[in-house]
Amino acid sequence: MNNLSKDFKDKRAKLCQLLQERSYRNGDFTLSSGKKSPHYINCKPVSLNGYGLNLISNLFLELIDPQSKVVAGLTLGADPLVSGVIVLAANRSLFLDGLIIRKEVKKYGTKAGVEGPDLEPHNIVTVLEDVVTTAGSCLKAIQKLRDNNFIVNEVISIVDREEGGEENLLKNNIKLKSLFKIRDFIN
Repeated sequence: MNNLSKDFKDKRAKLCQLLQERSYRNGDFTLSSGKKSPHYINCKPVSLNGYGLNLISNLFLELIDPQSKVVAGLTLGADPLVSGVIVLAANRSLFLDGLIIRKEVKKYGTKAGVEGPDLEPHNIVTVLEDVVTTAGSCLKAIQKLRDNNFIVNEVISIVDREEGGEENLLKNNIKLKSLFKIRDFIN
């Protein structure tokens, strides 16, 4: 992130401060992966705040591959991220659709596993994530997207916990771009 603009760096610094104040906790936690950790970061208090979501959306929009025409993510953590990015893109006259991936396929109606506009297959999709630990949830989302004939080459996250997620994504030909590493919050 060395050759990014001063504006990007300023927004990133403001977001870091918000995450430090509202999202990061030190203690004894069990993560969704089942691992124990003294560090916990829940980005929802920031991503569900207008100012925080605006910062995240601006930063994510700068990192998204320009060839990507769709952003997507696994419900619930990615719901505000996808919505924030597509609204900001529209405000800048950029064309970007959004998809939300269900954790389980609906058992009624259309029985959809991926919600959003009907899109042509082979669109390039960027997956958005709040926190990446082992990338298990990212990989589930990516598999559903690939099953629907979308192309996924990258994941953009707010925080990489540095617990194998980047390596697991690379094994699946996916690049991880994170605004922060967990070490950015540890004093």
